[in-house]
Amino acid sequence: MNIINARLRGKPGLFRIELSGERIAAIVPQAEGVATRAADDLDAGQNLVVAPFIEPHIHLDATLTAGEPRWNMSGTLFEGIERWAERKAITTHDDIKNRAKKTIGMLVEHGIQHVRTHVDVTDPTLTALKAMVEVRDEVRHLLDLQIVAFPQEGIESYANGRALMTEAVAIGADVVGGIPHFENTRDQGVSSVKFLMDLAERSGCLVDVHCDETDDPLSRFLEVLAEEARVRGMGARVTASHTVAMGSYDNAYCYKLFRLLKQSGINFVSCPTESIHLQGRFDNYPKRRGVTRVAELDRAGMNVCFGQDSIVDPWYPLGNGNILRILEAGLHICHMLGYEDLQRCLDLITDNSARTLNLGERYGIEVGRPANLLLLSAPDDYEMVRSQGHALVSVRYGKVLMRRTPARVEHYT
Repeated sequence: MNIINARLRGKPGLFRIELSGERIAAIVPQAEGVATRAADDLDAGQNLVVAPFIEPHIHLDATLTAGEPRWNMSGTLFEGIERWAERKAITTHDDIKNRAKKTIGMLVEHGIQHVRTHVDVTDPTLTALKAMVEVRDEVRHLLDLQIVAFPQEGIESYANGRALMTEAVAIGADVVGGIPHFENTRDQGVSSVKFLMDLAERSGCLVDVHCDETDDPLSRFLEVLAEEARVRGMGARVTASHTVAMGSYDNAYCYKLFRLLKQSGINFVSCPTESIHLQGRFDNYPKRRGVTRVAELDRAGMNVCFGQDSIVDPWYPLGNGNILRILEAGLHICHMLGYEDLQRCLDLITDNSARTLNLGERYGIEVGRPANLLLLSAPDDYEMVRSQGHALVSVRYGKVLMRRTPARVEHYT
């Protein structure tokens, strides 16, 4: 199979991408201009071909549970955790698998082929984790799934929290998580970070911590996580998710903090639609946006990407799996509609996310890499956002996984 009339990000002209089996065999400039389609070719129509979209932060075990058994009426993160604790008590193995697979179907429809899901392990039976380990194997033909052992109710503050985290890794979690700002005390928060970093270093797992997901400007566990990563030389394997308290830090502290963050080399995930919904709930006016400093992190040369976080769950009642929706909203929310930002905005849901997930040579439009790619509906990053474009075709290991027919509009005069 060949893909013809393709544009590649950052390169002028049109290209033919030749696929051989499950790999990209060649990428050839089309010197003659627009090519004629052969029988088994995919015609990109002079639009972008990119590596698959990535979902770096979602909670598949909780999706599609909003209002069960009760709605989050305050819209706060904390009531969301309370409502989820009620729903978690009645979850079953099959319930989790069915909802997760339905949500994965939504993600695949929107061109996502790599997902990192946080799975709640503050449950003595580890029901959700065991279910998601099965799902990971059962959906390999659709996408690659990383599982985070996520202690929703804390490590130190939850009974046997350390043992449950250790067992979760033994069962098959790929990533060690944490939630230090939700521990009962600051000392427990610091202790939880040291424990989870020890566990990750010992097991060889990646790290992804829900860090400072609060408007409290005194919540400063990010500095603890970054220093642990720096000292251990683990920065590229560590991710700080949310870090929304950074939006409330004063600039003097942030100036010092950024020096440490750059030295540590850690990654960042922002979930802008969820953060702007959950945060600022205790403010009157001025009301904070409750989003981390995405533009500043990016311009300082640090790796940051966007995630959806939730789809119809106790924390966020909307969502349909479309990461491009998050990209557009995030660019607005984070004041990133400037010319340079728009020229490379797809980085926030592709290359930057791949770096966060440590995908390495398993990702990208390069000869020898997996034949996983998307044909988009626009010729460049800017037009994808401006036109609210779509992934039209998703190819996975050389086979078409998804094909979308754009809506047809008829004009009457």
